[in-house]
Amino acid sequence: MKRPPIIATLVVAAAVATMIWLGVWQFQRRGEKEALIALYRANLGKPAISFPVLPPVPDEAMFRPSSVMCLAVVGWQVEGGRSADGGVGYRHIALCRTGAEGPGAMIDMGVAASPAFKPVWSGGPVTGTISTAPEHHSVVARLFDTLPPPRPMLVASRPAPGLEPSARPSPESIPNNHLAYMIQWFIFAATATIIYVLALRRRSAKAG
Repeated sequence: MKRPPIIATLVVAAAVATMIWLGVWQFQRRGEKEALIALYRANLGKPAISFPVLPPVPDEAMFRPSSVMCLAVVGWQVEGGRSADGGVGYRHIALCRTGAEGPGAMIDMGVAASPAFKPVWSGGPVTGTISTAPEHHSVVARLFDTLPPPRPMLVASRPAPGLEPSARPSPESIPNNHLAYMIQWFIFAATATIIYVLALRRRSAKAG
C-alpha cells in the first residue's frame, strides 16, 4: 500500500479533531443551558426586584417581576411580536427617560395589528417582567464578532391604551439545540474520516 501523503493526512486529522472538540463543547454547553433555563423558570415565581439599569441583565434578574417609572417617552421602537392571547402583531417599545441622566429604560407597552399605530401614552409607573431588547445580529455575527449584550427591557403587564398586552417573556422561548449541534459535529467528523479513507484506497488502487 502506498504511503499516505503526510501534509494532507495532518490537515484532515486536525480538521477531524476540531470537529470532535466542537461536539464535546456543544455537549458541555447543553448542560450549562439546561441549568440556566432551570434558573429562569425559578425566577418566574420569585419576588420583584429593581429594574437593571445597564446591560448585561444578570441571570438572577431575567424573567423576574419589576417596575419602572417612565418620566417621559422620548421615542418608540416597533418590533414583531405576539400578544398574550397568542396573536401576531407589532410590539411598541417605549424609550423612556427615567432621570436627569442615564440610559433610561426600554418598555414593551403592548402589541398592535399595525406597525403604523401611534400609542397615546406619555409615561408613568409601569410594572412587568424583566427581559432583554430585541437583537438583529446574524448567526455568523454572533459566532465571530464581539457583540455588546442586549439592553434590559421591561415587558409591561398592562398595555398602553389601544394596545394588547404582549406575551409574557418565558424561559420556554430559549432554544437548547446543543445536543443536535453535537450530533452534527460528530457526523461531520465521521464523514470526513470516511471520505479520506476512501480517497486513500482509491489512490492506492490506482498506484497498484
